[in-house]
Amino acid sequence: MIHLTDEEFQFIVSFMKSNYGINLINKKLLIESRMYNTLVERSFTSFSQYFDIIKSKNPDEIGLLINKLTTNHTYFMRENQHFDFLKNVVLPKHLSNNKTHDIRTWSAGCSSGEEAFTIAMTMRDFFGLEHSQWDTTILATDISTKVLNVAQSKAYDEDSLKDISDSWKKRFFHRRTDGLYDLSDEIRKQVVFRIFNLMEPFQYKKPFDIIFCRNVMIYFDQQTKTQLVNKFYDALNPGGYLLIGHSESIQRESSKFKYIQPSVYQK
Repeated sequence: MIHLTDEEFQFIVSFMKSNYGINLINKKLLIESRMYNTLVERSFTSFSQYFDIIKSKNPDEIGLLINKLTTNHTYFMRENQHFDFLKNVVLPKHLSNNKTHDIRTWSAGCSSGEEAFTIAMTMRDFFGLEHSQWDTTILATDISTKVLNVAQSKAYDEDSLKDISDSWKKRFFHRRTDGLYDLSDEIRKQVVFRIFNLMEPFQYKKPFDIIFCRNVMIYFDQQTKTQLVNKFYDALNPGGYLLIGHSESIQRESSKFKYIQPSVYQK
């Protein structure tokens, strides 16, 4: 086993916090265990040797590190109450009031894309034959190039689709001879993937109507969470929604957001 020295631990904690907002202050054992195989595969004998590569901020190396230290587990319809809220509350409002037929949606911290694709399927299903009259393009961003590459080419197993209805499975997926499923081009074309670090200033042409940022802020300390939530507030249109993970919450005294229901907030 290769152990982190105190100096190495302080370096990686500071590096991840200052550059990516990820709080590893109590994760020394996690870092050692999850990075061990990477060090061995490269014949490194210390974390310092690996951190010399990290200091260059090579996107692939940073992506690998973040993937190792955070959990990217996701699947279609995860925390499905959010998609019910989208279908039953958000989209009917746009159907009644949105004269431009442009719905601006951001999946922030999209991982391998299941969230963004579920949003796309929900919108496609809601608008039906009128969908072609709407611009429902979804921006999906993540800090990891690796997961974004997976998102754009991934085939899915049965477990990933376990919460998808049979009708959606038939409509939006194609079962391959090896048992995996390909997502239809109709849905893939609705999502635009981009690499983006949430710690950087937000740049967008128009404000968003709804932002999904679920199970991302669990890796941030309270100060970073507050700063990020306030940036999301500024990035939304009046009346727009922020949806966060069910295990997450927003401190009401430090945010302008209005609480709607657990994990749903409105500007």
